[in-house]
Formats: sequence, structure tokens, C-alpha cells
Amino acid sequence: MIKNYLRSAWRNIARHKFISFINIFGLTIGLTCCLLILAYIINEVSYDKYNANADRTYRVTRTFYAAKGVESLHLSSIAPPFGPLLQNAFPDIEKMTRVLPNGTTVLHYKEKLFNEKNGYFADEHFFDVFSVDVTKGDKRNALKDPYNVMMTESIARRYFGDEDPINKTIILDNTKHEFKVTGVFKPFPVNAHMHPEILMSFNTLKDTAIYGEKQLETNFGNNSFYTYLLLPKGYSAEKLDSQLPAFLDKYVHLQGMPANIKTSQATKLTVQKLTDIHLRSHLDDEIEENGDISRVYIFSIIALFILLIACINYMNLSTARSALRAKEIGIRKVIGAQRKEIIRQFLSESVLVTWVALLFAIFLTWLMLPFINTLSGLNLVFASLLRWQVISVILILPFVIGLISGIYPAIFMSSFIPVKVLKGVLKVGNGGISFRKVLVVVQFSISIILIVATTVVFQQLRYIQQKSLGFNKDHVINMGYVSTLTHQYESFRQELLKNPAVKEIARSSRIPSGRLLDDQNASIMQGGAMQPLKIDLKYITTDYGFIPTYGMQMASGRNFSRAYETDTANYVINETAVQMLGWGDAQNALGKDMSYGGIKGKIIGVVKDFHFESLHQKIIPLLFQLPAPNNWNYGTISIKIDGNNIQSAIATIEDTWHKYLPNVPFDYTFLDEKFQKLYNSEQQQGSLFTIFSCIAIFIACLGLFGLSAFTITQRVKEIGVRKVLGASVPQIVVELSKDFLMLVLFAAIIALPIAWYSMHRWLLDFAFRISISWWIFVLAGVMALIIAFVTISFQSIKAALANPVKSLRSE
Repeated sequence: MIKNYLRSAWRNIARHKFISFINIFGLTIGLTCCLLILAYIINEVSYDKYNANADRTYRVTRTFYAAKGVESLHLSSIAPPFGPLLQNAFPDIEKMTRVLPNGTTVLHYKEKLFNEKNGYFADEHFFDVFSVDVTKGDKRNALKDPYNVMMTESIARRYFGDEDPINKTIILDNTKHEFKVTGVFKPFPVNAHMHPEILMSFNTLKDTAIYGEKQLETNFGNNSFYTYLLLPKGYSAEKLDSQLPAFLDKYVHLQGMPANIKTSQATKLTVQKLTDIHLRSHLDDEIEENGDISRVYIFSIIALFILLIACINYMNLSTARSALRAKEIGIRKVIGAQRKEIIRQFLSESVLVTWVALLFAIFLTWLMLPFINTLSGLNLVFASLLRWQVISVILILPFVIGLISGIYPAIFMSSFIPVKVLKGVLKVGNGGISFRKVLVVVQFSISIILIVATTVVFQQLRYIQQKSLGFNKDHVINMGYVSTLTHQYESFRQELLKNPAVKEIARSSRIPSGRLLDDQNASIMQGGAMQPLKIDLKYITTDYGFIPTYGMQMASGRNFSRAYETDTANYVINETAVQMLGWGDAQNALGKDMSYGGIKGKIIGVVKDFHFESLHQKIIPLLFQLPAPNNWNYGTISIKIDGNNIQSAIATIEDTWHKYLPNVPFDYTFLDEKFQKLYNSEQQQGSLFTIFSCIAIFIACLGLFGLSAFTITQRVKEIGVRKVLGASVPQIVVELSKDFLMLVLFAAIIALPIAWYSMHRWLLDFAFRISISWWIFVLAGVMALIIAFVTISFQSIKAALANPVKSLRSE
């Protein structure tokens, strides 16, 4: 019986090639999109799950409060003493490991000298928590002793070639210590939330020249240590979370905190599941850029939308051609076929069509993945679709999609009455026509929503690119600051400035494009006494050249100057800080007394507001300060160069760098590139939106093309009569098109409010954003109407130009 159904289904597919092509092609494109998005979803939700104990591993995060219940900062890293204290206070914790990123690590072996970007200090329990494939060395002891180092296979080859790296010594230049290579490991998987390439033993940090054992035990202010806990099976993380406030009050007393305030009122610890980090964690200092669960939801919905449009095509075209198969159905019923058998026949046909489409879709997915990877910057692999859990779902797809797309046509056509069919008096009921109209409206509603979404995304990206940041980010080179340069920095600076292509030079603890995370206790003069601030005032440490290097504008007062020795205890703030401190305007802030980090001084200048962070963030109160004597808290050198002489400037900087720092590799980035990277995910999202929107519209038009072709075929005699009675070609085209265009117009009325709400919600993620203009909705509606009209016109004009004699000959 099934064999007979399939044979009959195949014959019908072969007999009606035009409709079959549209159905198979539409479903192929829809299924390809689904498989591509499925590969993306599998990649995103798989992060960190490769770890054997992923379900029991948690990261400890720390929240700070500027006032009671007002969160000022939420960090994914915490202070070093917390790890051991937690393990002692909660003996049920199986393992605890701490990781400290070392920024750019300079490694020196013989004549080889490289900057390594992914160097980390990690303790001996690191491999108890994380699953790492160690190919050489004993992972149980490799990180136990001070001055031990492990590296990836590619890093080992870079320094040692084909030699065995074990027990070789390599110099870590920023510590001037020799490290012994004790292990080699394979690179961390792409779907890991961090990717260390060099692991240095955590016990090395006990050296006071590097960090200091006392600092590790008592410094609660340096929140740079990523701390992970391995909990026992069945242990409640929520229970641990609930006990952390009491833990803080018992074991931690923060310096400078009033005695009547509990520690848990000023700061909070929480545990975060390892597998939630990539998609659900967007804290202020993530170890690497994470994904976003909302993006997964968005693309899942788009995949369903596209597949739904393809299914609607099948429904519409199947019911539209029902008249062509009416006699077949009538004869089947006369010779004894029951309605359920006819339904099975049509469902087997839809399942077969879907199977054919799926085979094409699998091939197209394999073909398209490299292009999608290039466009999105992802690393999607076809193998992710070959897991048995995924294959089982894919194998079920043809039956589910075949049922969804085939059930309505099957029920509709199986309801035909044999007597009427065989007498040739079959009339398709209005209910069928109405339902097809609903399906067309749904198709174009989805397409219009995607058009609006794509337009809004690109408008916001254009706004980001064109918005003035309040400073000049162009032609600014950034390099990591090296502490050994401190005592010869002025000579280094003067030598660079001899080249006219070098305009300005500055040092700072942070640079624009990063996050503002640093703050200290602050107080201002109020009512004749210094009162602590109730707002969160971030700071960066700069030198005298920072503001001119970045072209920032002063709202009032002046920049720091070497002419004023007292400036080391004075401050410059931004306009937002002036407003938040209640000083009214910038001029009124000058000369105000302030204590910051225990240093009393005055406000000497107010800089105009600028966007230090991305446009996702609001402009926050910010303070500039010079470094305290012998405490050069610099992280970056910024150099403003002539945009017309970039190569000369870079050559001069490199030569001067090697002259003063011969043992440090020259490495630089451009600031504008850093800002561009802040919006990479939005750029990728916009590109993918465009592709999927075009695909959705194309599939909808494909269905409309087939539907209009069949509808016009049914009206051939009517067209002939109209032409005989004097109707012109444009009049006939309008007459044939207007019903379809009305459906598209109705779709726009439904889609536009939904599109506005969806994109309004998306824009809320940006502190600085566009207003959704009315013309975007008009454009989307007009585009849909034009696309629909062009699609229909091909068939309409062809019918209008046909010779009426041929269509009326049978009459």
C-alpha cells in the first residue's frame, strides 16, 4: 500500500513539473536556512559543555553597590582571597581554581621574541575543573611549582620547533624570570568561553616582584581573578548562593567601610553556571566576548518563519491546482477509495516532496557553511549536524513538514463530491479561497517584518558609525605600556615628537573603546564638611597629554599641566559628573574641593562629555587624575599620528621602540579598529538579517508567482471576453493584480505594528539609538507591493497579450 502511494506520488510530481519545481525549490531553500541556523544554534548552546564536569562547575561573580540596593558594577572576576576563603568556609566544594589573565605576555627564548596575547596564571587544580587535552607532561603536577609554564602545541613549535619542549627554559620578560616548560596541551575548543594558549603556575604570583603572597591573601580590591568552583553531584548552587551574604559578613571587612555597614550591603558574591556564561552572561569584565541568547531566539524565529513561508507555498499551490486533480479524486472515490486513503495519498506526496527538498538542502548547507562562516566570523562545522541526536531530528523533519504543509490540501481535496467532479461542475468553495488568502497574508506579513528589521538594523549601525564620539578616534595608535619605559619615557616621547608625522603622545590606565571599571572612595565638600558620594564615579589615570592626544574639548577650566606641581592632587571631570554631583554647570565646578582615593584636591577642569565606552552604554560620571608618585598605573600608550603620513609615523615609532625597549616586541593597534570591533555582532546580525530577509521574500514571491499563474489560467476565458469587449492590456493587468496586491496591503497593515514593537525592543539595548522613522514602514510596504506586482505582472502581461481567439475557440 505504501509503495503504491509513493509510486503515485512520484508520478504526480513528474506530471506537474512547474508546481513540483516551485514546491521543491521553496522547501529546499527553507530547509537550507533551517539547517544553517540549526548549526549556529548547536554551536552557541554547546559552549563549555565539552568539560566533563560542566554541569557541576560554577564561576563566582562579584557585584558592587554605590548605595543601598543600587548596583554600580557587576564583575565576572573577584579578588584573590575569596577562592581559599570559600573553600575553607564551604568544605563541600570539591575543587576551586583561580585564573588570572596576564594580558600581553612577552616570551623570550634564545633569539626568538614574541608577544603572546593569551597568557594566564592558573593553579594546580585547573585541570581538575576544566577538561584539557595535555599531550606532554603530567597535568597533575605541571602547574604545582612556581615558574612552571605550559603552552599549546602551536606555541611550543613557534619557540622550539621539532625539539621536545619539556624542561626547556623560557624567559617571561615582564618578570625577568626563567620559566620551565612542564607541559604541552591542545588548543581549547572553539566553543569555550576562554582560550588560554599559555598557562603559568599560579604559585609564581607569590613572588613579591610579581604580585606577592600577602597580596593574594589580603587584597580584596584587585578583582581580576576568575574563580571557579566544582560542586558535588546534587549540590544546590542556590543554597550556596543564599549563604554567601553571611560568608561575606563573617570573613571580609572592606577597608574604609563604616563600622555600621555590613560587607554584604556593599558587595555581593553570586555563583554562575559555567554553561550559562557564553549566552547569558554580559557582565562588566567578561574574559572574552560572549554570545547572546536573544540572538539565538531571533534566528530560531527567522528559521521558523522561512520554513512556514515555504510550507504555505505548498498549501496554496496544492489547493490552487485542485481543479486539475478533481477527476482523479472523483474516479478514486467511485472505484471505492475511502476519504482517509485519499488523505494518505496526498500526505505521502507532500512527505516525498519534502524528502527530495531535504536531500538538496543538506547538500546546499554543506556548500554554504564556508560562506556563512566568512560573513559571520563564526566557526560552524557541518559535522555538528551529524550527531545522532541531530540526525534523528532531521530525519523526522520530512514527516512533520510534510504533515503540516500537506494536511490542509489533503483534507480539502479529499472532500470533493464524485458526482459533481465527474459532471465537470466542481466549484472551489469560498472557504478554500479565503484560507489561501490568509496564507498569502501571513507570508507577506513575515516578509514585511523582516524588511523593517533589516532597515532598522542598518540605520542603527549607520548612526553608530556617523555619531560624533566627542573625541577624534582616527589615526590614533595604541600600544601596551611597559613599566621599564617609565624612567626614560620623557626621552622616548621627545624623540618621537621630532618626526612631524607624530602629533601627540599620552599614557593612560584605560583607553576609549574599553569599559570603565575602576573607582575609589570619593567625597566632596557639602555643608562645610567632606561628605561621601552617593554616586558611582569612575576614574582613569592619565598623563598630561591624554586630553590633547584624543582631541577632547574642555567645557571649562584647563587640562593638567607640568607648570602646576599641585596638579598631581587635582582632578578633571566630565560634564555628566558635574550634573550628578549637583554643581549645575561646568564653570561652577571649578575650584570645588574633592577627595578621591584618599587624595584631597580641587577640580581644575571639566571636559565635554564623550563616549568612552560603546553606544550600548550611557555616558557615566568620569574623573581624570595624574598618577601618584612612584605609582605609575598606566596600561597603554596612545600616539596621534598624521593621517597623510601613516607609514612614516609607524616606522619612526617602531625604530624608537626598539631603541628604548630592545627586548620587547613592537605591537600596535589602531583605535578606530577597536571601536569597529565593539559592533561586530550587530554588523554580523545585519548581514544575516539581509540574507534571510531576501530569502523569505524570494520564497514568498515564488509561491505568489505559482499561485498567480494558476489563478490566471482559471480566468483565461474571462480575459478573452474582456479583450473582445475592448479592455486594454494595462486594464487587464490591473484587474488580474489587484486582488493579490490588496492581500499584500492587508499584510502590511498587520505586519507594521508587530515590526515596530519588535525593533523598538531591540533598540533598547543601545543607550544611544535612532528613532524609528515613519518612512521605514512606508518603504517596507511599498517594497512589498512592488515586489508582489512585478512577480504577478509576468503572468498577468503574458495572459493579457494572449490571442483571445485561442481562449474562446471552445465556446
